[in-house]
Amino acid sequence: MPCSLWPPVNKEEYKGVWVYLEREGSRLKDVGLELLGKARDLAQKLGGAEVGGVIVAGTEEMAREAVYHGADKVVIIDNPDLKVYTPAEYAEAIAKVVGKYKPEIFLIGATKRGRELAAYIANTLTTGITADCTALEIDPKTCDLLQIRPTFGGTQLATIRTPQRRPQMASVRPGVFPKPPRDTSRTGQIIVEKVEIAKRRTRLVSIEKRLEKDVADLPPVESADVVIAGGRGLGSVEGFKLLIDLAKLLGGTVGASLMAVRAGWAPHTRQIGQTGKTIRPKLYIAVGISGAIQHLMGIMETKTIIAINPDPHAPIMENADYAVVGDYKQILPLLIEEIKRLKS
Repeated sequence: MPCSLWPPVNKEEYKGVWVYLEREGSRLKDVGLELLGKARDLAQKLGGAEVGGVIVAGTEEMAREAVYHGADKVVIIDNPDLKVYTPAEYAEAIAKVVGKYKPEIFLIGATKRGRELAAYIANTLTTGITADCTALEIDPKTCDLLQIRPTFGGTQLATIRTPQRRPQMASVRPGVFPKPPRDTSRTGQIIVEKVEIAKRRTRLVSIEKRLEKDVADLPPVESADVVIAGGRGLGSVEGFKLLIDLAKLLGGTVGASLMAVRAGWAPHTRQIGQTGKTIRPKLYIAVGISGAIQHLMGIMETKTIIAINPDPHAPIMENADYAVVGDYKQILPLLIEEIKRLKS
């Protein structure tokens, strides 16, 4: 529906920059804390606006953690029916809270769950949503949120704004913004909202959540300082065993390119790139990855890149700090053996 057909909103009623704080078990996901840091930056440019957070079925401990990372106010949505995530019900509850507190800007982490929720919430609030932003700024003249994201395969950047609707909504992938330092001296308001939702529309089905045993104990790609990633050049899933051994030796984790995920060699949660995770490790080792533009977009903030590839003209080699031309099956065992020797 075109914005012109929606009833106008009084933009003066909307104040502050708020963030959806996604939880995973008993802790908040890093992406929500990262967005709190960016929210503080945007709020300062809006004249010191309030920074808020929303947690569904969270705890006061989670809310305090959000305050320590920059929130002035945190709303915990309390409803026993929301202990288990379902998109329609979560979105309804979040939309009610956002509609009550009326933030000018509402940010969501572009995780698998966040991407799903964002569309539901935006539709409920009759506003727009810009997905997978890589930068957020404030227009100094209009105070509109400038939502910047790659387009045309990452070759150009589009700047999108929502001048007529509120809140202005954007989703951002994990790792795009740095997580602000934890400050336990900060204080903020914690509010528990008992939110009623309509009759449950989503049928819950109990399923077995299967994790790949080899990577279950490794950290997520977006939070590791060392990431060893494999691509189509590995040839098979067997190649990832060498990557896992190397990652464990270096205290890091394992990632994958889009093509490796499509081949079924690695789960989507390990995918790095424009359609996966954005990372900013201290060290990134790309093994058998050609370096398509969508992959390079996900590693732009990496400090040091090492590429191992038999093709000296692969794009990843031109973007690497150190390029090793050769067969990973010969190179990685020697590297692993040398690291073990140095450690012993």
